[in-house]
Amino acid sequence: MKTVRHSEQTLRTALISKNPALVSQYEKFNAAERCLMNQAFQPTSDLFGPITLQSSSDWIISHPEPPQDFEAFFSDPSRKTPSPEKHSVYIQCIGSLANTRIISEQYIKWLKGYCEAFFYGLTVKLLEPVPVSATRCSFRVNDNTQNLQIHAGHILKFLKKKKPEDAFCVVGVTMIDLYPRDSWNFVFGQASLTDGVGIFSFARYGSDFYTSRYQGKVKALEKKSSRDYAVFDNYSVPEVTSVLLLRSCKTLTHEIGHIFGLRHCQWLACLMQGSNHLEEADQRPLNLCPICLRKLQCAIGFNILERYKALVRWIDDESAGTPHITPKHSREDNVTLPKPVEAFKEWKEWIIKCLAIVQK
Repeated sequence: MKTVRHSEQTLRTALISKNPALVSQYEKFNAAERCLMNQAFQPTSDLFGPITLQSSSDWIISHPEPPQDFEAFFSDPSRKTPSPEKHSVYIQCIGSLANTRIISEQYIKWLKGYCEAFFYGLTVKLLEPVPVSATRCSFRVNDNTQNLQIHAGHILKFLKKKKPEDAFCVVGVTMIDLYPRDSWNFVFGQASLTDGVGIFSFARYGSDFYTSRYQGKVKALEKKSSRDYAVFDNYSVPEVTSVLLLRSCKTLTHEIGHIFGLRHCQWLACLMQGSNHLEEADQRPLNLCPICLRKLQCAIGFNILERYKALVRWIDDESAGTPHITPKHSREDNVTLPKPVEAFKEWKEWIIKCLAIVQK
């Protein structure tokens, strides 16, 4: 296990910049906000630590890319920013997210609420769910895992055509696995920064996907034509758990972050770190490091204190209902599902530490 450590001066420059105009912009944050973000280059900080590498297959090692500091983000000519006319994030559900309609609808509402808090100040709207057949995408059975997959690029084209006039971006979410091209095994998500669209799958976040118990395996793809979507009728979806919800929120906000122009973080442990595999994705925190936080704040203009408060409210706002998870294969629609936030408790404690600094 290795760590990626940068000098205090390197982190300070990445956050604040040496450009006088950007330094002046940074100084407009109040003293408490700067105190929090300055934790980026404090060696003894217990809020923001170095990136930990687990293996040679981790993203930073296998996908070398130039680091993006705040100045590089700010001056990127291709970066898009929300405007009064295009100020909404739309979420498009493709297929069912759970084994009953009510649970699927509740799950997408949880994701909507999380995005509203994370991208505080933007409007988040839900588009009417659509079946896979509506996208007219190509699909296949993965040779290795034997599960159904849909073509990510074709989904992006579908989302681009459906993009509302007031949309800053449209993101599709699905419980069906994705592949970007025939030569690739799978992809967790794919986005087009130019078109402001993205598609993200939570299929591999189920607890049994990589086990012999996984029930989504398809022995052979029997279809009458390349547009025979009957194979997706009653496809297997993961059981709704707190870990699944956490992983879904993490992936969704990471990928939407890319649409805002945030590239993979190479400075500190951060939500915007790249990930090649589930273990690496799980190690990635839910929070943004100060450098990426400043980038997102610059793009949206939110109040840092109010954003953290909104995230705590989302965690605390557990839906009333039966205090148990619905059995995986239940087909009853007359149940309610409390929001499973157990996996978020540690992060809530972290946010409270940040609030203690920002509220001074």
